Amino acid sequence: MRKELPFGICAPSHRRSTTLAGLTLSLAFLLFGCGHTEQEWQAQLDKYNQLGQKTQGQQAELDKANAEVARLNGELGKQQTDLKAEQSRAGDLQKLLDAAKEQAALLDRIKARFEALREKLKGLTEIGLEVTIRHNKMVISLPGDVLFAAGSAKLSKPGERALSKVKKVLLSDPGLTERYYQVAGHTDNQQLVRTAEEFKDNWGLSLMRAREVLLFLTNAEGGGGLNVKHWSAAGYAEIDPVAPNSSPEARRRNRRVEVVLQPDITEMLDLKSLVNTPAAP
Repeated sequence: MRKELPFGICAPSHRRSTTLAGLTLSLAFLLFGCGHTEQEWQAQLDKYNQLGQKTQGQQAELDKANAEVARLNGELGKQQTDLKAEQSRAGDLQKLLDAAKEQAALLDRIKARFEALREKLKGLTEIGLEVTIRHNKMVISLPGDVLFAAGSAKLSKPGERALSKVKKVLLSDPGLTERYYQVAGHTDNQQLVRTAEEFKDNWGLSLMRAREVLLFLTNAEGGGGLNVKHWSAAGYAEIDPVAPNSSPEARRRNRRVEVVLQPDITEMLDLKSLVNTPAAP
């Protein structure tokens, strides 16, 4: 007597033979002795094969889906990196924009001061005074022939009157009073003759003229003086002309004394845009 187990499994009641004949008999018994035909076994085997193939297909689909997820994660990571880079770039651009706005506001303030100084000294333009930008600095330029006689470093009366007006304008504006200045003397390229013994050369003449203007502006006589600690003097002889020394008129322009407003660190800007005409060389 035998006991049937679930489909495909049965327990024979006799001991299997270890011989070939016994093995063949046992296989036949397994196939047919459990109560299933060969066709049923083949059908069941086909089902297993189909299930295996279906499982392999599902695994392939799963692998494909996992690969797509990995690809999308990679793209997402790249997009996040790109987003951070764009955010950083936007922050940098905002800083540049803020700095440009600050510079524009500062330039507007300097321009307003420049125009106000021009307006206050407008009455002296008839004698040749100019307020302009040279070497990226605000400059009050006075003609040397008005301030001094030829070859002399002694201020003339018209020169003193002109400088008195300049001093009054500077003293009337606290913002200008506390700034630092350099008085720069300039000559044409003609060699000294009559006063060569006194000044040696154009370097000496230009420096002594700058010194005389500085002393006059800082002298407290006649209505107060500017703070001498904020002033210096320099002589440039003929090395910094505003026109070629090719004619009497050009040489006259080069004989001048400049009051140069020294910029502070916050004003390190290109100031050429403050004037309508290009700055002198």
